[in-house]
Amino acid sequence: MDLHLHLDDAGGLADQIYAQLHERISTDALPAGTVLPSSRQLAERLSVSRATVVAAYERLAAHGLIRSRAGIGTIVTGERGSAAPARAASPLRPRAMWRDEQLVVPDLTAPAVEFNFAPGVPAHNRFPFPRWRALLNDQLRTRTEANYTDPAGLARLRQALARHLVVSRGVRMAPDQLVITTGAQQAFDLAARVLLEPGDTVAIEDPGYRLAFRAFLAHGAKVVGVPVDGEGLMVDKLPAETRLVYVTPSHQFPLGMPMSESRRAALLAWADRHDAAIVEDDYDSEFRFTGRPLTPLQATDRAGRVLYVGSFSKTLLPALRVGFLGVPATLVDAARGAKFAADFGTALPMQGALAAFIEDGDLARYLRRMRRSYERRHDLLIGILRADFADVLAPIESSGGTHLAALLTPGQPPDTELVARAHAEGVHIRTVSGWGIDRPGPSGFVFGYGGVSADRIPAGLAALRRVI
Repeated sequence: MDLHLHLDDAGGLADQIYAQLHERISTDALPAGTVLPSSRQLAERLSVSRATVVAAYERLAAHGLIRSRAGIGTIVTGERGSAAPARAASPLRPRAMWRDEQLVVPDLTAPAVEFNFAPGVPAHNRFPFPRWRALLNDQLRTRTEANYTDPAGLARLRQALARHLVVSRGVRMAPDQLVITTGAQQAFDLAARVLLEPGDTVAIEDPGYRLAFRAFLAHGAKVVGVPVDGEGLMVDKLPAETRLVYVTPSHQFPLGMPMSESRRAALLAWADRHDAAIVEDDYDSEFRFTGRPLTPLQATDRAGRVLYVGSFSKTLLPALRVGFLGVPATLVDAARGAKFAADFGTALPMQGALAAFIEDGDLARYLRRMRRSYERRHDLLIGILRADFADVLAPIESSGGTHLAALLTPGQPPDTELVARAHAEGVHIRTVSGWGIDRPGPSGFVFGYGGVSADRIPAGLAALRRVI
């Protein structure tokens, strides 16, 4: 009996043994009365564990295809398993919106390049893994609640987060106004669940954060791009019927400038006049290098129009998948209910570890340390761009965050073409045009400096300079 096993097969070895024996018994290649090798003999012949063969034999016996006979061994019965029928193409089809190319899932794997200038990637090699492992192990050993708990999040984490936000950002929210989410993406999803009806209009900066665009589009909203200028979102361009406005006022994504005070006041007044909500994505404002800290929209909102979103994916580590949504008091019950409907709650050990990380001062210390590190990288990057790329790139002034943008000067090839050339030189970089909403954005590059250490930035930019 000749069986052929493949170590790289998607199925397990026991599955392969079962499938091959099932096929041979069903087609009479192994007729009734055939004595099969013992499990020990077949395991030795195939160089697998005996338990693997036993699992396959037990499955065949459960289907009545083989049985054990005293003094003889394992024999094939007279029963015949039916061959698996060919599967017809399923008549099921997704809703039309899931065939929209704008909702196709991108490749999220890290590019295999020498210099990764992707935006939104923090310096994972600076993350305090030993401390985090100790906190997480402590949660798993002794502290984690074994049962379901409040879907809005651990009370301890929400209390710690509320204290952190008021000290670091001037955001005053009661702990019960915070919902712990699986990253910022789920926060956008919950905001849409709570506030939007199918067909409602959502306005988003253009160019802007296309992953937020996806979340609102997936809820059946009509998502429209609103242009930005040097002061941020152009409030006078907002459609009158807008139900929700998504903005990144502290560090506009992807261009990098902050929203001016006058625009902030104008946006809050506009939302009040039009009975609209504002989702403020404050994704990396902890890393501001110069000038006074920028006050979030939420901190100056007196009418209860702003939903405040933050994420530890961009400040700590993407793999943590922990973010939060802060809502006005009138939306607390609905937001909690939406989170419960979505997933019952974010992983408890992760929440407990993060609560301890904040309470013990680890987060504040880490943010201070990384603020200095990112400032050095920012200054180095913009200095080289101004000195060596002045003829081809015009950097946009930025005073914080983990990325900056630079627009190509007139006469240069399209940014999409140059990005392909850069990749061939081992440089991964994102285009500005790719973040357009209603139309491609301006031609240029978005330089993330979280994934490239300061000592590697000059070499990475030198490699880029060779192709533009």
